Amino acid sequence: MAEWFKALVLKISVLCNIIGSNPILSVNKVKYKMLILIILLPFLACLSGLFFGKYIGRGVSFLTISSVILTFCISFFVFFDIISTGVVYKLKILPWIFSDSFKIYWCFCFDSLTVLMLLVVSFISSLVHIYSIEYMKEDPHLNRFMSYLSLFTFFMIILVTSNTFLQLFVGWEGVGVSSFLLINFWYTRIQANKASIKAMVLNRVGDFFFLLALFCLFILTDSLDFDVIFGLLPNICNVNIQILSYDFKILDLICLFLFLGATGKSAQIGLHAWLPDAMEGPTPVSALIHAATMVTAGVFLLIRCSFLFEYSPNILIFIILIGSITSIFAATTGLFQNDLKRVIAYSTCSQLGYMFFACGMSGYEVGLFHLSNHAFFKALLFLGAGSVIHALADEQDMRKMGGLRKILPFSYSVMLIGSLALIGFPFLSGFYSKDIILEIAYAKYEIFSHFAFVLGVLAVFCTAFYSTRVLILVFLINSNGIRQKIFGAHEGSNYFVFVLTILVLCSIGVGYLTKDLIIGFGTNFWLNVIFILPQNYFLTDVEFIPLFIKLIPLFFTLSGIFFSCYIYFFHLELLFLLKQHLVYKQIYFFFNRKWYFDKLYMFLVGLPILNLSYLYTYKDIDRGLLEKVGPSGLINLVDKSSFNLKLIQTGYVYHYMLIIFFIFSLVFLFLILFNYYLISPIFFSLIIFLFLFSIFIS
Repeated sequence: MAEWFKALVLKISVLCNIIGSNPILSVNKVKYKMLILIILLPFLACLSGLFFGKYIGRGVSFLTISSVILTFCISFFVFFDIISTGVVYKLKILPWIFSDSFKIYWCFCFDSLTVLMLLVVSFISSLVHIYSIEYMKEDPHLNRFMSYLSLFTFFMIILVTSNTFLQLFVGWEGVGVSSFLLINFWYTRIQANKASIKAMVLNRVGDFFFLLALFCLFILTDSLDFDVIFGLLPNICNVNIQILSYDFKILDLICLFLFLGATGKSAQIGLHAWLPDAMEGPTPVSALIHAATMVTAGVFLLIRCSFLFEYSPNILIFIILIGSITSIFAATTGLFQNDLKRVIAYSTCSQLGYMFFACGMSGYEVGLFHLSNHAFFKALLFLGAGSVIHALADEQDMRKMGGLRKILPFSYSVMLIGSLALIGFPFLSGFYSKDIILEIAYAKYEIFSHFAFVLGVLAVFCTAFYSTRVLILVFLINSNGIRQKIFGAHEGSNYFVFVLTILVLCSIGVGYLTKDLIIGFGTNFWLNVIFILPQNYFLTDVEFIPLFIKLIPLFFTLSGIFFSCYIYFFHLELLFLLKQHLVYKQIYFFFNRKWYFDKLYMFLVGLPILNLSYLYTYKDIDRGLLEKVGPSGLINLVDKSSFNLKLIQTGYVYHYMLIIFFIFSLVFLFLILFNYYLISPIFFSLIIFLFLFSIFIS
């Protein structure tokens, strides 16, 4: 094993030397090696943990954490280098696919969009790695878990640094596989198995449409490179395709397929059902998926392809509608959920809806601004919830909690700040990004944008309501939990405190500190990374909308907090009276059961497919044709044939004479027919075989 490991290290070093001497690179060797380390470090840490974890032991945790932290430090340096100089680094490393004129290299692009995503991904991943040491310390498979986290980080880095659609698809599929492995980490749990399969299947639907978009782009441009495709837009934006005697712009179809692919990854309505069920994985996995990886991939794709979407206004309207409906759907569903992690999961789905309809209104930089802010307070909420769950011996039902404010004061403070940031309380991170999205929706004088504004404001109320409800049920009301669990609850170790403290500071200050850089007037941060048509740019109009319109989200936020406190903290008897009414029960069941989407999928998709599978593939093929011509059929044939042959052995001479006469007659008939070319030997042999076979089995 040691010799094999040395050979592997030697090959990697030779590869790095070859790459370092590549003459087509446009950066010096020092910066080049730094950029390559951003990509390689998480991957090498993952390989070390998976293949040599048995020998390294608990050192895998140190190796993976140090690798991801170093990745963040290098990303931080590259971030300041790019925003100060305005350069874009593109590294063409190794040839990948060469077919005639179609050539694809492993090429990585480091522009302002990429480095901002790298900062978010590597920073959140570093904190999740550190948090996992304490949270998973009792798990015997800690090394595998840490390796999967590094693999997740690696594929997300591949996704955000890609310079071609095909390379982006590699990272796209990689984060899907990593999420499957992490959601199903506790693979002995049947619910974890079902949740991981559900996530994989629903993401395959979105990936299918993404592949259709790639095929269309390649047919039109003979390339999958971003620069080539975006440069050829004037030539393809007016190309039409005829479907059922109707003409469609091919660019509209491409953008629709790209959006549907992003819908699967970012859990928009229709393909959202996998995201809440992903809570079956360990809590650090939930934090990583919801804050920095996986679900942000869809938003990143929309922003990266802003050049395409700007020339497809119909698809932008469709994005506005789907994003706004998703925001209100997830917010209302979270009102009556009782699982602590599931409530936070639906809040992620709702916030992703905000990001999507911001992109639909051409506010790509605003959508990314909300993405970066959301990453910090959503990671804070999930890891804070993990601290509570860890303290209560893995109890997640909020109805069995309560009274934890005095027992877990630090966790209460953390969850309070995270919830306030989520609902957009003034001067916290969520306030700066969520309000600007709603203001753009109002400033863009279109009916669809105003529709999104109304739904977004209602979602603000619901978000404030269920966030306050979480705080009341978990920390403020009298305890409803099991005595032993409540008395045994205690704050986590220094790992928890360190990670949560950093996230608290980021949730408070990041929005204020980065607002002018990302969406401020006069900033040159984006350069040519994001493209917006002049008629679609409405960020300037935000400054001129009336003040009372800007205060509407704050009013609904405070209203949601007030109503939640009024019902759950001061007048629980009112809630008891409401629960006795049939109308309230119907409303409760409708929202608690996720608008009956799962039931709808089961009746429209699941049961018909299962019935068809049973009647045809299982009953007629598996238990029918395959068994008759397979091992079972051969066994039955031998049994029946041997039984029929036994019946011939009667012991009477005249029976044997009849058989001999019959065989001689067949041979004589064969010779006569073959002599006159009336029948071929093969055909005659087949007839004889079938005849004898029918006698044997009859």
